[in-house]
This record gives sequence, structure tokens and C-alpha cells, in this order.
Amino acid sequence: MNELQRKYHDENIKVARKDGLILIRDMAKEVQNMMSFKIEAVRRITESAEQAALTPQTDNGQPFRYYNAKRLNSFGPDGRPAEGTREMTLTPNPHFDHLPVNTSLSTVLIPPNVEDYDAEVTNAIQWSEHLDPLFIHNYEDDPSLSWQFFGSSTGFLRRYPGIAWPPEDMSTVWQRPRNSRNVYDFRSSAWYVSAATSPKDIVILIDNSGSMSGHKSNLARATTESILNTLGDNDFVNVYKFSDITEETVPCFKDMLVQANNENVRWLKESLATFKSENIANFTAALVTGFEILHKYNRTGQGCQCNQAIMLITDGPPSSYKEIFKTYNFPHHPVRIFTYLVGKDSSSVHEMHWMACANKGYYTRIENFDEINEKVLHYIEVLARPMVMYQTDHPIQWTPAYVGGRVSAILINKLKSKLGFQADSFLNDKVGQLMTTVTTPVFDRRNHTVRVANLQGVVGTDVSIDQIKKLVPPYKLGVNGYSFIINNNGHVLYHPDLRPLQSNELYEDTLEPQYISVDLTEVELVENENGPRENHSVLLDLRFEMIQQKEGETELAVKIHYDNVRRVTTRRHKYFYTPIEGTPFSLGLAIPEHYGMFELLAEQEIKHSQRNVTDYFKGNNWKVHPDWVYCEYTSGTSGEQWFRTAEERVLHFLSRSRRPGWKWMSLRPRSPSQREHHHQTTKKDKDAYFCDKNLVQSLVLDAMVTEELERHNTRTEDTQQGHQIFGLTLTFVATRSGLLRWTDHVSPGEKPPQPHFSETNVKAMDETWYKRAVDQHSIEPESFVFSVPFDSNLQENPLITATHAVFVEHNDHRVPAAVVGLQYQHSKLASLFQNITSKCAETCHKTCASDKLDCYVLDNNGFVIISEKTEHTGQFFGQIDGTIMDSLVQDRIYKRITVYDYQGACTNSKSHYSADGYKVKPFDPIKSFFKYLLKFLILLMAKIQVAYGTAIAYAQDEGDPIEIIYSDYDTNFEYPNGEDVMGEQDPIIPPPYTNTPSFVPPYESDPMEGVDMGQFGVRPCDRKVDLYVLQPDKLNVSGQSDPLKGKLTNCHVTACERPFSVQKIPYSNLILLVVDTLCPCGSKQFSIAPQELIYDTGNGGCLHKPKDSLYRRRPPKCINYHPEESEINICGKASTTAVSIASLIIISVMHYILALLS
Repeated sequence: MNELQRKYHDENIKVARKDGLILIRDMAKEVQNMMSFKIEAVRRITESAEQAALTPQTDNGQPFRYYNAKRLNSFGPDGRPAEGTREMTLTPNPHFDHLPVNTSLSTVLIPPNVEDYDAEVTNAIQWSEHLDPLFIHNYEDDPSLSWQFFGSSTGFLRRYPGIAWPPEDMSTVWQRPRNSRNVYDFRSSAWYVSAATSPKDIVILIDNSGSMSGHKSNLARATTESILNTLGDNDFVNVYKFSDITEETVPCFKDMLVQANNENVRWLKESLATFKSENIANFTAALVTGFEILHKYNRTGQGCQCNQAIMLITDGPPSSYKEIFKTYNFPHHPVRIFTYLVGKDSSSVHEMHWMACANKGYYTRIENFDEINEKVLHYIEVLARPMVMYQTDHPIQWTPAYVGGRVSAILINKLKSKLGFQADSFLNDKVGQLMTTVTTPVFDRRNHTVRVANLQGVVGTDVSIDQIKKLVPPYKLGVNGYSFIINNNGHVLYHPDLRPLQSNELYEDTLEPQYISVDLTEVELVENENGPRENHSVLLDLRFEMIQQKEGETELAVKIHYDNVRRVTTRRHKYFYTPIEGTPFSLGLAIPEHYGMFELLAEQEIKHSQRNVTDYFKGNNWKVHPDWVYCEYTSGTSGEQWFRTAEERVLHFLSRSRRPGWKWMSLRPRSPSQREHHHQTTKKDKDAYFCDKNLVQSLVLDAMVTEELERHNTRTEDTQQGHQIFGLTLTFVATRSGLLRWTDHVSPGEKPPQPHFSETNVKAMDETWYKRAVDQHSIEPESFVFSVPFDSNLQENPLITATHAVFVEHNDHRVPAAVVGLQYQHSKLASLFQNITSKCAETCHKTCASDKLDCYVLDNNGFVIISEKTEHTGQFFGQIDGTIMDSLVQDRIYKRITVYDYQGACTNSKSHYSADGYKVKPFDPIKSFFKYLLKFLILLMAKIQVAYGTAIAYAQDEGDPIEIIYSDYDTNFEYPNGEDVMGEQDPIIPPPYTNTPSFVPPYESDPMEGVDMGQFGVRPCDRKVDLYVLQPDKLNVSGQSDPLKGKLTNCHVTACERPFSVQKIPYSNLILLVVDTLCPCGSKQFSIAPQELIYDTGNGGCLHKPKDSLYRRRPPKCINYHPEESEINICGKASTTAVSIASLIIISVMHYILALLS
């Protein structure tokens, strides 16, 4: 022990204070550098595309052939290529979701409504082939680039690297159904529309008069939905229906434009189902309403302060209403008018055409559903004109986060089967990964015979959020610290509590992203909030500063929930924030106060180490954090080779570090904008790599320290005794560097429990048991955290996990270095518990084995660890006996903490709420942990026995001074000094008479957990759940863990009493609860299943709470005007009238001929 301690101090271990601002500046600079690479790549594609489009395409009379993703490698049953297809070599690539791709070519994806024989489509496909060399160059220059693409305004998508569609496993390529999945028309997606147009305020006016019934009404609603689908978080919108009166379709959106985020657009779409056609349309009132709200927002600085437009959807107005337009919109036309004539009646074509053409808009005729999306896109072409005409500015746009692609499950299974190993854990983690996309527009610079301003399309690249998070290393933040990024709307790009409701199935099937608009105020839950969505001023100030892209710091007490919102704790965080220059994003760090503000500086020098450092990693009983970047190859060639496990990657680089000429390469490549400060070549070495020196050397030191774990605890007398008495199955240690090391303790021939602990608990400080152990240390430094699985009652042989945080101290500052723990059989400890509690002293007449008493061991969140009924294990105690749980809450033994979940999923059938210590020597816990733990478990049993004896004695002696008497559920504490420390309690109405329940409650979980949001009837909603935290101070009187006794009185017609006793079990997060069962006081139930919140805003009876009052920052550029735009005369065709007249003439002639013949 002394030798190890000496070796530890020989390493010059230090504990230093973190400088949060310096830390976040360095991290933000790395993120900015990475994003700059993506921006530069997109700009290069833009320049190349605009030049390529100027090159005339030759027509040699031969059919044009290109790589159509749906016509690749299609083979017949005979194995020969099918007609009309092309062959392309496709190889699974780990960087592109492990899908089969070709990094030398791009492929073209065409939506069903686009025909490749159209001349414009063919021409664009031809010239865009010239982008392939640039795609390849970009990827070689920055191997972290994801998918690059060009989305043409003609409707096709060119995507690099080349891929077949659908991207199935290549061994069954000739069997896959070619028409099962089609890519969506991306021109209505946020990444395309936001790049093509500046932000916009939109008013949609829908004719709801009596003539708009049946097919016309359905066309109007479908057109409205199509328009809404093109809007994003930087746009504002409202929908009005009009007949004799004009009114909002969503009552609580009265007199406002709302941000076009997911929630508001969903409410607007749902409101369309309430239409009932009646009366006569008052177009004057409708147009005036539209102009008034837009002018109001323009004058008062609200909305987007850029483009403004009215979308008029009707079967025909009786007039062109020129006087209204002259009054509100002439001569400068600040509001564009887009008109949509629905149905077959063409009598109002001229009026609708004039409204659009005279007001810088576009006229469209819609007769069928399949033409709606294509015709709605015309308004985007019009809004893009000013930007195209200036020809100079290509604004960079970043989309909100969305759930992107995933790894092919077929491929994973084949790799595991073929190579005989369990694939790296990141394979399974990427089933739906968060992404963002950076885009910019491509202009048409060709000369035309008439004045036009055409958009060629939009180019962009996808960016994995994981790539961003790599640049903000969690180990530098420490346990329970985390990072997050928000954009100019206050919406999070990533956050540890971001739980997207959307699955990635739609994206996987069609490439259509479902964007996430979760606000910072919905993931940072303030401890002392007044109610749902009643945001704390400090949180709003933090949000405001970050949106304004300022730098600073603040403090805030927040609620943190674990385990799918079943556990909760409170913690005070220090927040640091700074902008990511050149982007709409700001980076934030949340670090716990006290221990979180210090870091352990403990590294083992590798380069000059006398011992081969790989010796510390022998055997197969260790793992490292699979998501942390210790070292990685960064070149496009070596970077594509992948290691079977994260451990293999670490060993590979540790071996390389022993070679001559080894350099750490801890600085990532600089983007062109930063290269002037770093003399670095842009040429990539095929073996280029990055290694985090601090993290790797910390890992080596931790491995050196924990190497003693196995040496001192394998086959020792203590562990054998622990296995026999307590069913010890596993001991483990996890460290701050992401190292997990374990030792199995099973009898010869006995198999360890499955799945093994190391398969599901590899993320060290990111695991819940690690975080809870560190939090518990601040409450009771010597204590262990015990837990069991929530579904223990469904498991054959459940295990108990016990963990303890190891802190080290230097210069009076203490920081967590590791967490040690064990797992043992629940049945063994439960048997010991039953043996102890079934015995009785001479004066005792009741035991836990009798029907007169129920005995429980509960954890600090109220979950049953041990009970006489094994089926109770893992259950929330309030579900078993809510009456006693209610008493414990009222007397503040457990504290009720209300958690609001703003990312919930609900069905229409869900019920609703109404919204009215001591110093730990560095190596002591590692080397002597298990001997100490064995003694602790014996002590634990002894403490349970003492507490049990006290509880039994109370059943005989009701005069004990420390007791709680619940008379009619009124509660009063009586302590030895006679002082009422709890104060008066509000009376509780006794429940009706019922017998103590004999049923076993089922495993309670969130009913929506695991539910696919794509299923019918499932919708986003706000939810509320009450969770509970033990208040150990209430059970420690004068520093002693004395039993707290109470009784329920006058709760039954027989006037019987129901005594109980509760005592803190020392050195743990547990309490012992003994309850008398003879008096049937009834049993209410406490549920911890989240319930839906229904708001009553008093504004039209809306059942949700709009978020539009929250501050946001507009995008920096608005290009909505060009003085020469009036020279463009393209505003939709009104030739339908001539056709109609011709048709009438023909019909009249036919009638005349028929009359003569008759």
C-alpha cells in the first residue's frame, strides 16, 4: 500500500482549478476550425458549379448516360446487368454509415415527380458531372467531410460519394424492390429553401366560403400544408380562413405571426381539419387582414423583418380588388402576392393573375393533388430573384439538428459473423445520429434572351453532430459536466437531455430530414421554477447572451433526471459560454460547482517510459470509452480503415508511440482561414493521425494504477468469502480517463451473468452509476450507492450494483478520480435480509416474516432494493404503498421534485394534469476496496439488524420519544427535546376503507418509452412527473441515524393505528422501512409515469403554451429587394382562359350541329 502511494506521488499529481473561459475559448476555436472546413468546401462547390453551368453541353446524338442511383448494379436472376442500368463498384465505408459507396464518383437521385428526359433536367445532370473532381478533392482535403451534394432547381439531387438507392446490402442487390422507396423532393426542405431565400413573413388566406367544398376544399388544405412544409425556424406565418368573416385557424394565434417551428406548424396543420365551408367570401376583409398584420409586424420590428408575402388560395375572386392593393402595397410592393386558383373553374384567371403579377408574386393554377408540391415551389424561385440578381453574395446557412442516417443492421450482422468479433460499439450507437447541414445557393450566370434571375440550385454538406462533440472532450469537463450548442433561435444543436421524438426511418427511406426545434429552456430545468414554462430570469439571461453571441459566465441551480426520467437530483452549475465565430452558433459549458471546478492532473509519460506501456493493458478485462477520441487516423486513406474495437485502436497507437520519430500530433489540421497562424501544409499524409496527449497519458497512468486491482483481488480469501456470503460476481473500477477494468468472481465452471457488465457499462463517467456515486459523495462521502434494475421482478437472477466515488486531494482541493464498484446476487443479500428480519428478541412478538409487518429497504429515490416479496424489487415504493410514501413525503423524509418534460410523446388516451467529508488516500480505495467492502456489507447487515430490532421494539413500546403520529393524516414530529421541528402540516383526507392490496404492481415505466413517433395517434406534448429524493438530514438527529417512528391514526372506522419505523442505513443511500399491516388504513398509489400537461392560457381555449415570446436573433443577411426586378415579367401563365374560350366555341358548334341533325 505504501509503495503504491509513493509511486502515485512520484508522478507529481496535482489538482488545479479550471479556468472555464479559457477552456471554452479553446474548444470553440476547435469547433470553429472544423466548421470553417465545411464552409470552405461548400464555397468551392458553389464556384465550380456556377462555372460548370456556363459550359455548353455537347449533343453527339447518343443517349446521355449517367449514374442514376436507382439504376445501379441491378442484375437479373442470371447475374447479368439489367437493361438501362450501369455498374459501379461500391464498398462499405465506415465514414458513411458503413454503407456501400464509391468515393470516386457521385450518383444522381431523382424524385418520382421529376423526369430525366426533360431538357433542363438532362442539361443540369450533364454539367453537374463536372463537380465530381471537386467532391473528391474536398474529401481528400478534409476526410471528416460527410455527404456532399448539389440539389438542382430542376429537381434532382447529385450526391457524393456514389451510392445505390435504396442503399441495401450488396449481396442481395438484384433482389431488392426498386420502387419500394423514393427520395423526396428536397426543394421543399429547410436546407434548400433557407439557402435559396431570405427569411419571410407569410400570411396564408384560405377561402372557406360555400363554393369551396369537396375537392376544392381538399386542394386548398393540401396546398396550405405544402406551403407550411417549406418554412423553417427563421420564418413567421399564420393561416386565416375567410368567408363572411376572417379568422385565424388556430384561435390562440390571434393577431400574431408565429415562428414556423415544428410545434407551431403542427398546430396550424391540425387546424385545417376543422374547416366547414359556408357563406359568401369577403375578399376585402381577408386582404385587409393580411396587409394589416404584415404592416404591423414591419412597423414594430417583429417577425423576420425581411420578405413579406400573402398566399391567397381560392376558387376565384369576383374582382381584382385593385383599390386595396393601391392602398396597402403600391408603389413599392413591400408585400408579395402569390395566388393559387384551385379547381377547374377558370373564370377568375385574369383577376388572380393580375394580383400576383402587379405585386411581384406568382400565379398558379391547381387542379390535381399530384401537382401541388411542384407548383408551390414557384414562390421560392420568385423570392430568390433579388439574391440571384446581385450575383455577389452567397449566404451560408446552417440547418437545425435532425436525426440522420444509420448503419445497416444487415452489414453489422455480416461483419460480426464473418470476422468473428463484436463490432465496435459505435456501430450500434449510430442507429439514428444527429446531423446538421451547411448550404449555400448556386446562381445561374448565363445570358438569356429575356431578363430572368434563375437559381441553379443549392450545394451543401452534412455534418455529424458527433464530429462536433469530439472537439469538446468530455474528460476536460469532468464527471457531471457537459457541453451544448444553441443557434440564433435559442434551439439546441446538441445537449445531453436532447431526446428527439423523431425516428430516422423517414430519412433512411427518403432522405427527408425531420428538424428538431427544442429550445434551451426546454432542456435546462431550473430547480425553483414556478410552474411549467415559467422560465427563470437567470436562464433567460443566459439564453439571451448566447443568442447575442457574447462571452460570459453565470450560475444556476438545475434539476437533472436520470434513467428515462425515473430518478432526479439537483445540482448547482457554473455556466460558461462563447460564440463560434462565423456561424449562428454559441457553445456553452455546464460544470458542477465545487468538485467540478477542479481537475486532476495525473499523467504517465509514455515516450520516455522505461516499461512498455502496453503491459498495463494485458488481458481482456478492460475497455475504454468507445466515443472518446484517444487517437485516430485523419487521412482519407488510412482514415477509412477501421479497428474492430476501441481497445484495438488504443493499443495500436500505444505501440506506435514506442517507435522512433513518434510525434503526438495533438493539433488538428487548420482550416484555410486559420493557416496563416500555423505554418502547415495542406497536403495530407496518408498516415496522418491525431492523438490527444493529455487523455492518452492519463489513461496510461490510470491503467498503471488499476493494474493492481486484479493482482490483489483475484482468488483472495476475502473475495471468495464475499462470493459465498453475498454472491459476489464482479468487481470493477472506472476512471476519469474512460478506462473500465473489471474482475469476475465466479466459481470454476460457472458462467458470468449475461449480458456481461462490460458490454453495457463501457462509458465510464457517462454512466448513470458513475454520476450518482459522485453526487452521493457530496452528500455522504463514505457512502455507497446501491441500485437494482427497474425490471428486476422480470429477471431470473437480478444483480445489485454498489458503487463508491474515489476522490483525491491536493492543496486542500478534492476531485473525483474514479468510481469503484461491485455486483452481487440479489437473492443472496435478500436471503440474509430475511434471515435477520425473521428473528426476534425475547420481548418481540412480531417479525418481518409474519403477516403483521412489512419490511423494505429503499434507495434514495424511493425504489425498492429489498423486500420480503421479491417481485417488489426495482419497483417504486409509492406504487406499492402510496399511503406510507405520502407520509414520508409530507414529513420531508423524501422530497417531491416536479419535473416537466417538454420533449414528451402522448396519445389521445393519456390522462392529463391541469396546469393551474473525509480524505481518501489515492490508492487506498483501489487496493483495499474489496476487503473494506466485505466488512461494509457485514456492517450493512448489522445496521439492518439494529434498525430492525428498533422497529420491532417500537411495535411493543409506543412511548418511544422519537415518533411521528399521523392522526387523521395530520403529521407532527416529536423529538427528544420536545421541539416540533417539522411544523404544522396540512390535513390529508383519509382514503376510503380498503384492505391492504395483495396484488403486485407491474413494472412501471413510461408508457411512451420506445414508441415510434411515426405511428398514428402519437404526438409531441408537455408532460409532468413527480419524482422523489431522500433527505438524509431528516433522519440524522444530532449526528446519529436514529430511527424515526410514526403511526397513522383515525384512518379507519375501527380507530386502529398503523405504526411504522424508518431508519437511515449508514454508509449507503438506503433506508430501512418497517410497516405494521394490521390496521387497514387504505393504500393510495403514487405513480412516476409522466402524465400530459394541458394548458389553459385563457386565449381561445388553446391547450398548449406558445413559445413565441422567447427572444431570437435574426439571420445577419436579408436580400429581399433589387431595383431591376420589375424588369422580370415571369409571374405565371394565364393562358387557361383562352383554352376555356376555345373549348366553349367548340362545344357551341357541336350543339349547333346536333341541333341541325335532329
